[in-house]
Amino acid sequence: MRSLLFVPADSEKKLAKGLESGADTLILDLEDSVAATNKPLARESARAFLLQHGPSAHRPRLMVRVNALDTGLTDADLDAIVAARPDAVMLPKSESGRDVAHLDAKLTAREALAGLPEGGITITVVATETAKAIFTLGTYQGASPRLTGLTWGAEDLSADIGAETNRAEDGRHTEPFRLARALCLMGAVAAEAQPIDTVFPAFRDLDGLRRECEEARRDGFTAKMAIHPAQVPVINAVFTPTDAAIAAAQAVVSAFAAQPTAGVVNIGGEMFDRPHLTRAERLLKRAGR
Repeated sequence: MRSLLFVPADSEKKLAKGLESGADTLILDLEDSVAATNKPLARESARAFLLQHGPSAHRPRLMVRVNALDTGLTDADLDAIVAARPDAVMLPKSESGRDVAHLDAKLTAREALAGLPEGGITITVVATETAKAIFTLGTYQGASPRLTGLTWGAEDLSADIGAETNRAEDGRHTEPFRLARALCLMGAVAAEAQPIDTVFPAFRDLDGLRRECEEARRDGFTAKMAIHPAQVPVINAVFTPTDAAIAAAQAVVSAFAAQPTAGVVNIGGEMFDRPHLTRAERLLKRAGR
């Protein structure tokens, strides 16, 4: 999974465009992009979309962002969409692994009522939207076997801490948000979940998006969220391993396979140790090799 595109669940037009975007995952949004008065409509629209497109063999993954647990809206969201079998649920404004365990229990009960296999719906978490949440990013490890992704958000966090902005003049995140980004990356890896980078709001600035994607990939993120279909091709291109990267990774794996007891191998006059092997194996897994 490289790209995750947010689509307001109450917009049939945007849902249709999302299907054509090339995104690996569509996030049917019931939260921030939907006005309070439109929540019931958005639930029904998301349910209908899942029922219509879920059986298709050629579709993106379908994820639903529900409303946060403290809003009192989560149960109604889940009641509407679980029986329609989304691939995943995104939990916003999570404050610890306990929130994931709480959502897991809600999903388990509804899967049972719908006659669905337990655990079939996975969970992705937006884990940095409050200051309090920053201090619990180590609690997601072991929180739930459903947890497959961890991402972060700068907009709600900036409101929570009272920041005037979350980006500097050069477009890069300011220090408080770079801290949240780094801790989310560490928390995701510790929890054995996919680290997913946050959105790039300036959707017409594709050069800036590419730069941010490349920096995220460099640091260890393996996917990025999008807010506009035009962002998807850039995200997919950056997070798809190149032929050169695949060849280099395969060379490392092959060298260690030829010397299974070695701690270090020599490839073209350069030394590679076991951490290089781990990195190579992860890249090949992402490339489907």
